[in-house]
Amino acid sequence: MSDLNATAAALLGLLHDGPATGGQLVASAGERFGAFFSVTRSQVYRELPALEKEGLVRLGKQGPRSSQQYVITAAGKKAFKAWLIDTPGPDHLRSPLILRLVHAGTLTVKQRATLIENARATYTEELDAAKAASKAAAGDPYAKAVADFGQAHAKAALKLIDAIPAS
Repeated sequence: MSDLNATAAALLGLLHDGPATGGQLVASAGERFGAFFSVTRSQVYRELPALEKEGLVRLGKQGPRSSQQYVITAAGKKAFKAWLIDTPGPDHLRSPLILRLVHAGTLTVKQRATLIENARATYTEELDAAKAASKAAAGDPYAKAVADFGQAHAKAALKLIDAIPAS
């Protein structure tokens, strides 16, 4: 794979920790970087065969209920490292909240209030989780910086929500 996309790179990074099934990769992605990079189940199951075809992962042990482990190969490690040191392109914001707010004019007043109330609850939880992650990452400056970014993102979303008039 000459140019890894971000999802492929995320999966290779997770596989550095050891063999994993697609379901385990989806769960790990949510835990490790769900606050700033989403990886859907369909993306994972679309990407894994492509990574295998390129020789960046190989099939590992077959588990219960026909689950299939994947293992990163030496070529996969090399491709991942090349991706890590390459100059990143621009970040692209993909926010379901902002997309909903763009179209909120089509909702009733009550529906808009519910949208805002739910968003506030979600981002308050994210802020609390990011604060806990920041404390837990005190010894790792990279993990702490990422957790601090999560806090800033949640605070920015809450500021956006608070700027919307009640009516």
